[in-house]
Formats: sequence, C-alpha cells, structure tokens
Amino acid sequence: MLNTRPLQASQRRVQVMIVDDSAVVRQALTEVLNADPGIEVLCAVADPLLAMERMKTKWPQVIVLDVEMPRMDGLTFLRKIMAERPTPVVICSTLTEAGAATTLEALAAGAVSIVTKPKLGLRRFIEDASADLASAVKAASHANVSRLRAAPRMSAEPAQALGVPPKLTADAILSPSGPKALQQTTERIIAIGTSTGGTQALEQVLTCLPRVSPGIAIVQHMPEKFTAAFASRLNSLCQIEVREARHGDRLLPGLALIAPGGKHMMLKRSGAYYYMEIIDGPLVNRHRPSVDVLFRSAAKCAGANVLGIIMTGMGDDGARGLKEMRDAGAATIAQDEATCVVFGMPKEAIRMGGAQRVLSLGDLPRSMLDFGAGKRIEGK
Repeated sequence: MLNTRPLQASQRRVQVMIVDDSAVVRQALTEVLNADPGIEVLCAVADPLLAMERMKTKWPQVIVLDVEMPRMDGLTFLRKIMAERPTPVVICSTLTEAGAATTLEALAAGAVSIVTKPKLGLRRFIEDASADLASAVKAASHANVSRLRAAPRMSAEPAQALGVPPKLTADAILSPSGPKALQQTTERIIAIGTSTGGTQALEQVLTCLPRVSPGIAIVQHMPEKFTAAFASRLNSLCQIEVREARHGDRLLPGLALIAPGGKHMMLKRSGAYYYMEIIDGPLVNRHRPSVDVLFRSAAKCAGANVLGIIMTGMGDDGARGLKEMRDAGAATIAQDEATCVVFGMPKEAIRMGGAQRVLSLGDLPRSMLDFGAGKRIEGK
C-alpha cells in the first residue's frame, strides 16, 4: 500500500523522483534536472517497486517515469499512484511508433506530459533537451492533481541562461495582415488549442460529440510520432472521425484533424471551403505545432465562421491568437480554472481579452454544437 500521508509544505525547489531501468538514463536525467536551480532530484531508481519503497519515507512532487521496465511496468505503477495518491507524472519515453500507443495510455491514465529520450546519444540529449525536460517538470509541479484523478479514462519558460533561443511569435510564420475572411456563412468550423493536460481533456470533449458535428482543427502540443497514435486512439473512441492532418486535407463536418507533431498547421480557404496547410518553420512560443499559428490563420480566413477554444496548458501559446480571432469576429471560449490540469494558456487568453466566454470542460461539447447550429453560446 502506498504511503497516503499528506504532503509537507511545498518546498522552494521542485522535488523529483526518476524511475527508469537504465542506469545511464538515470544518470543523464539526474544531471539535467539537478542543473536547474529550481529542481532537486530526490532519488533515481531502477523500477516502480524500488520507487514505492522510497516513497514510504519521502514523497516526490513530480515523478519522471519510463514506461517499459522489468518487475512492474510504468503504466501499472502510474495507475496505482493515480488511484491512491494522484501525483504529477512526466513520461520519459523513447521516440518510436511502437512505444507511442503505450505512452498515450499513460497520458489517458493521468500522466501530465511526454518528454522523449533517444536510444543513443544521451550526451546530445543533455545538451539539446535539458530546457524541455526542466520545463516539463516545472509545468507538472503546477498541475491540478484533482483533475488528474478525475480524468475520464509541456511548460514554464526555460531560463535564457540554458541557451534557449528567443521566443518567436506567429509573425515568424504568418503575417497578421492580408485578405479579410468571408462574411458569415452556413459552414462553421472550430479551432482548438491545448497543451499540458490536453490529451485527457480532448478525449472527454470529443467523445461527447455526435457523428454530425462541425469540422474541428486541433493543435495539441506533442512530439512527432505521438500525434498519429493519439489521433488513432481518439478515432477508436469517438463517433466523429479523428486523424492526424495531412497537407491539403479539407476540414469537413464530422472530422477532427490534429496537427502533426513537429509541424505547424494553418487553416486556409479555397472558395467556400476550408483546408489545412502543413508546413515546417521555426518554433513559435517554443512550440511546433503552435496554437498561435493555427488561431491567427483561422482569424484571417474564417472570421465569424470559426469558434476558437483554448484549453488546459502551461505558458501562453494561443492567447494572442485567440484575441486576434475575437477581433476578427470569431466566437471564443477559454476553459475555466476549476477543470484545467494547468490554468496557464486559458488564463493568459482571458487576461488579454481574447475569451468571450469562460466555460467548464463539461460545457464545451454543447457549446461547440450550439455554435455549429448557429445558436448563441451561453456562459459567463
């Protein structure tokens, strides 16, 4: 039985436990995290059974967890934690198609986010991914653990001292000026942006939608190779069709298209119909895909014909884009704090004046259908 004593008063540094069967990986992750002055690695152990022994005396604020381990796999361990004492967990998984499905099961079971690790080249990983890992851990430490428990089945800005490149805006991909959108038409579409906690939130929303629903374009911050598996999982659970977007895909009723990891996705118009453009480009708000890129493109080509929704996530990606959508005549919604795993992106959108309505996660499906039917969206 896991220790269920209440946490001690929060520490100044985020206290982390690493669980990975590779000694080399444990050493690399420990080095990366201890280099950040805001993080302290309490211990690094080889499997969940050893982790549970350590947790009897000291419970971490965040767990960095591998999924494939001997004696007990990470998914079983995660489910045990979420059932007995919900704790933010960051999955550290090898970037492979084969491992993607298992990793997504972990996200559905309550893990906060994914950080990918290489099979080889750990020294390069330490150099290139240190800011991402530290940011993911810090983001996880702010997660609403009550929402992790309630789930139906990446992040604080890194310090410039870590060598992170400048934070770019959507201007790096798409100019804010250009042709105006069509006036309001009968075809209505939805653009959604989310990050930390979004995999669980999207599942809860999309599984509530009937087969006949407005077309939906989604940016979920997620590494490449994981978005296809994520879309496939949702497709197996939903009445609507869900898949990873391809360049040139039309956005049709009953279809949700998820931006592929490592690419930006923009909404385009040809005559009276909408389609997706998938492009390379620099990181925007340190993300690719970026919510701001999708939202700006929606503001430019769809105007009042699109509903913008910003959901749970750390940081501010999408906040400016939602304001641009509102200024262009779009309906806009931010998820409320009570139902967010991390109330970062919606909070910034509300602060900037981008959200016409602030709604709970459970209210979103009805609002999406109301918008598609031309009805007024209710809420505060």
